[in-house]
Amino acid sequence: MGYKTLKHCLDDLERHGQLKKIDVEIDPYLEMGVIQRKVYESGGPALLFTNVKGCRFPMAGNIFGTMERTRFIFRDTLDAIEAMVKAKTDPAYLFKNPLKLLKLPMAALNILPKTVHDAPVLKNRIDMKDLPQLVGWQKDGGAFITLPQVYSESPEKAGYRNSNLGMYRVQISGNNYQPDEAGLHYQLHRGLGIHHTQALANGERLNVNVFIGGAPSMTIAAVMPLPEGMPEISFAGVLGGHRMPFYRPENGAPVYAEADFVICGYIDGTLKPEGPFGDHVGYYSLKHDFPVMKVTGVFHRDGAIFPFTTVGRPPQEDTSFGNFIHELTGELIPDVLPGVKAVHAVDAAGVHPLLFAIGSERYTPYQKQDEPKEILTQANAILGQGQLSLAKYLFITNFSDNPELDIHDPEAFFRHVLERVDWRRDMHFQTSVTIDTLDYTGHGLNKGSKVTVAACGDKKRMLAAKLPENISLPDGFDMPKVVMEGVLAVRAPKHMAQRGEYDAALLRFCEFFDADNPINSFPLIVLADDSEFTAANIANFLWVTFTRSNPANDVYGIGAFEHVKHFGCSGSLVIDARVKAYHPEAMEMDADVIKKVEAMAAKGGALEGLF
Repeated sequence: MGYKTLKHCLDDLERHGQLKKIDVEIDPYLEMGVIQRKVYESGGPALLFTNVKGCRFPMAGNIFGTMERTRFIFRDTLDAIEAMVKAKTDPAYLFKNPLKLLKLPMAALNILPKTVHDAPVLKNRIDMKDLPQLVGWQKDGGAFITLPQVYSESPEKAGYRNSNLGMYRVQISGNNYQPDEAGLHYQLHRGLGIHHTQALANGERLNVNVFIGGAPSMTIAAVMPLPEGMPEISFAGVLGGHRMPFYRPENGAPVYAEADFVICGYIDGTLKPEGPFGDHVGYYSLKHDFPVMKVTGVFHRDGAIFPFTTVGRPPQEDTSFGNFIHELTGELIPDVLPGVKAVHAVDAAGVHPLLFAIGSERYTPYQKQDEPKEILTQANAILGQGQLSLAKYLFITNFSDNPELDIHDPEAFFRHVLERVDWRRDMHFQTSVTIDTLDYTGHGLNKGSKVTVAACGDKKRMLAAKLPENISLPDGFDMPKVVMEGVLAVRAPKHMAQRGEYDAALLRFCEFFDADNPINSFPLIVLADDSEFTAANIANFLWVTFTRSNPANDVYGIGAFEHVKHFGCSGSLVIDARVKAYHPEAMEMDADVIKKVEAMAAKGGALEGLF
């Protein structure tokens, strides 16, 4: 059951018409990334590049490029995982579906990794410079491994049970890295950080291995947001349909035997600049000091294939990871967060900046639920849960107000919230907290703010669907555009304020209107550099609004007030979603590379018909 190697998976995809081999020479510097992103955008096949410029190893991309292909890859084990989840959430399910019960023992057998005495991945030794030098965006600081599986174990209690497998990006060239060094970028609330902290406290170095390739289930496991104490390699075994084989050398961390490549080494307290890197929020993450991995050996199996992806403004291939994980584990949310029906990290907004949640007011059924109570407690639980704690904006609603509300439909969700929210009461700020490492809207690296918006009860208003007649705006503000019912985008002058300060132009905008002005029929107003772009579609609205604003600094309001440290407004909420001088640059593909790639895809070209 399942694929034990990457080649096994790719061969099967090819047999089923879901893989395209590209034999013409392709440059891993920019060209390959452009091709992969364009094929992803067109819903195309997995790609195997057999002729990689400057490198003897083939490279495979877009493996998880569609949800249909991702499900196909794991088709042998999805029933078993479904049965395990159902057994957790509804024990009676197995009695109603006894055939599902038969799948559980087999799945349970694959939870424990197995120790082997031989590792195909250690067959051949190479240098770091021999690895493919993938550069996805022109301003990246060097070449990166974009689908790494970084393995470590607790130095205080070694063993598989206390292991971590995470997808932390790895920079293998550029900056001032030596030939035996790599940059290891891990973010807040990641298991590797716990192990590294333990090692430094004990005055030790932490052994780390970076696996590349192998069973596709190892790639998915590396991005799974599992609770502490639940090893990712156990999940990889269940999803992959077989026990994960590991070889334990005399020195160093265990080696995943069926990987295509492994980089062995350690991290200590040494830091070096890592980045820039064109990241999944659609902007470059800038150069910062991160741990340096000292490399003690680089190895590969016979016939090794180097898997990769490239990221950018969502959706991209990594969107499939999030959607697939939700399909596998979404039903467990109420078990982890009591009272919470669903949580959705909004991909179009860069994932971490924006969360939607549906909670439930359960404790006072004898009262009319006309204002948030318990869902505020549930909101705090959400923001204290692992990677969900990196969110800046959390919008939470009450399940019983609309049991049919689709949390994955952002337009419907915002409409529901804006019909019910009371801006005088329903905003709750945390003004100096940790946020995503990749988010530069706050007041420093990992530093920013959060706001919870809790909407509960009956509809309070009708939402405007078109501009009021003879709308008047203050000087410097123009081009109002309706994004959707209740949401208006307005072009604003260039942002001029210092970091951490209110913008006088925004205050002037809000003071221009009183509570009776018809503009308040749009409860949410977004001020942007380009209102036409912002309002063109919901995806643009989400990306602009929530990747370019810091709640404590960029949320304003018409009729704003502060009362006993509570901020609210009697009119519309106003979000400053303009680009600020301290924001990183948005990523754009190199025009010459695009022109070359598109010519290759044209009639008669080497990539004809690929996208």
